[in-house]
Amino acid sequence: MKIIGFIETSLIDWDGHIVSSIYLPGCNFRCPYCHNKNAVLNPESFEEVPWAYIENYIEDNRDFLDGIVVSGGEPTIHSDLPDLLKKLKATGLKIKLDTNGTNPDMLQMLIHEKLIDYIAMDVKSPLTKKYSDLVGIDLDLDTIKRSIDLIESSGIDYEFRTTVVPILLSENDILEIISELKGSKKYALQQFRPDYTLDPALSELKPYSSEIILKLADEAQKNIQIVTIRGDVQTSSL
Repeated sequence: MKIIGFIETSLIDWDGHIVSSIYLPGCNFRCPYCHNKNAVLNPESFEEVPWAYIENYIEDNRDFLDGIVVSGGEPTIHSDLPDLLKKLKATGLKIKLDTNGTNPDMLQMLIHEKLIDYIAMDVKSPLTKKYSDLVGIDLDLDTIKRSIDLIESSGIDYEFRTTVVPILLSENDILEIISELKGSKKYALQQFRPDYTLDPALSELKPYSSEIILKLADEAQKNIQIVTIRGDVQTSSL
């Protein structure tokens, strides 16, 4: 397992937790607004972060760390992900997994083996043909639907989240996602960041206004137990 990034201490990668964050290379999606584009397109360009360094840091700082986040890229494309999670679990800290939901078989195994304590799954668009158009691959939507159902019934903590990108996602698209996730425990609306996107054309795109993001959050609260907004919704404008 090649680890390409390690943030020693983060207050933003898991709500309410102080964590270390591990980043794995590669992704099976090509979302144009992705801000980890080198991890997606050029994973071989990263130097490997030694496991011994990560292990020693966690051991030396476990008194104030609440958990460890495993992100990417897309972690579930790696067949040896369970081995990494077993090593992390041995530290006694809780584990959060970030995923795009394309590998429900892997998710099911990780849940069954109690290797993760929290799942954050990106829901990119309404569950229609638009999903494939947005993520840049021919996608079997049944895998996404299965992952959503699996996570909701897993018995562990979770959230779904959507990055709200003008042009790519309309307000009605977000309302449709909210409807599809009705009854879910937690949903995060993430403000689009135009800096350093996989598709350079999006770097000139202005995010949705605070007013629109807040309105969508209000609608989500009618259907979902906990709704949160991430990103700058105060200074962005249409």
